[in-house]
Amino acid sequence: MAELLRSGWRPHPFRQFLLKVHSRCNLACDYCYVYTLADQSWRSRPKVMSPEVVTLAAERIAEHAADHGLRSVRLILHGGEPLLAGHAYLRKIVETVRAEAGPQVRVDAAVQTNAVLLDEETLRSFRDLDVMVGVSLDGGRRANDRNRRFVDGRSSFDAVADALRILRSPPFRHLYSGLLCTVDLANDPIETYEALLEFEPLAIDFLLPHGTWDSPPPGSRNPEETPYGDWLITLFDRWYGNSGETVVRLFQETVNLLLGGASASEAVGLTPSTLVVIETDGTIEQTDSLKVVRHGAPATGLTLAEHGFDRALEHPGMVARQLGWEALSDTCKACRFGRVCGAGLYPHRYRPGTGFRNPSVYCADLFRLIEHIHARLVDDLRRSLR
Repeated sequence: MAELLRSGWRPHPFRQFLLKVHSRCNLACDYCYVYTLADQSWRSRPKVMSPEVVTLAAERIAEHAADHGLRSVRLILHGGEPLLAGHAYLRKIVETVRAEAGPQVRVDAAVQTNAVLLDEETLRSFRDLDVMVGVSLDGGRRANDRNRRFVDGRSSFDAVADALRILRSPPFRHLYSGLLCTVDLANDPIETYEALLEFEPLAIDFLLPHGTWDSPPPGSRNPEETPYGDWLITLFDRWYGNSGETVVRLFQETVNLLLGGASASEAVGLTPSTLVVIETDGTIEQTDSLKVVRHGAPATGLTLAEHGFDRALEHPGMVARQLGWEALSDTCKACRFGRVCGAGLYPHRYRPGTGFRNPSVYCADLFRLIEHIHARLVDDLRRSLR
């Protein structure tokens, strides 16, 4: 860190604060990185973030914003399932953080939920505070219920569909930020996309299942094969030219990067990460998708009670997620799409022995997807110049 600072590099302050307000969930999604993968730290943590920890988090966020002259920050209520904490408590959390930040710092609040507890009363509370709502859904009934069921095996689809009907109604539509869908190779990409479109999302995030070189994602095979890339290409070709239907963030960010812009996503590109996680017990952690790597992988050894967020900026994992190009492997630096792909999501690079200085476990998939998008863009540009 000292050598980096001497070279003129400076860390970027945190702008996104993800609070794990409830560490348990009312669904049993079989791919969940919190409960089914290597890190099992949730078992020893409090179910709910206490008011004392909320107050500490609010104080530390305000302190960080003031120290770095931030005019706005993003507060993300997460879990587990955050709605298990109750909408009244979530309201109190948002109010506490905003009160501590004061009028000089805008606190944009959002909740990411499975939506099975999302009802009109909860949405009225969110409307009062202008809390944006993102919903996790993996497609139509068959696609969603392949992985996202209640513990007793019941379908979750109807509960989510009912909640989305309310969320899309005129009083609450402005709170609807979009859908999050985890890719399952067993689901047809077009069918999945068109089922999601029926819920009129402003944006859809398609997420690749978490995996590493040591623990490959589902359907893993010869590293030269590209089942996830092929799945996404089929979807891209359906979306491209009809992008007014909705924003598919992975595709939009890739197009932006290929045209010389920057990415707003950690999934592609080299934009420094400015997100930090606060667990229910007040510990400060890196991105929670690191739970796929090993038990304790997201840990920083820091707590809100003893440390400000500036200490977390010094953690090697945080630094690596902000270094961009310099954190990439030689393989990635030699790749024609290295600055577009950016080695993909940070946890997906992990390999025992070499850590995170590797290409993504999805390297071949990402290359195939980006190459395809590049070819479509070049073809369109050439046609436009004729």
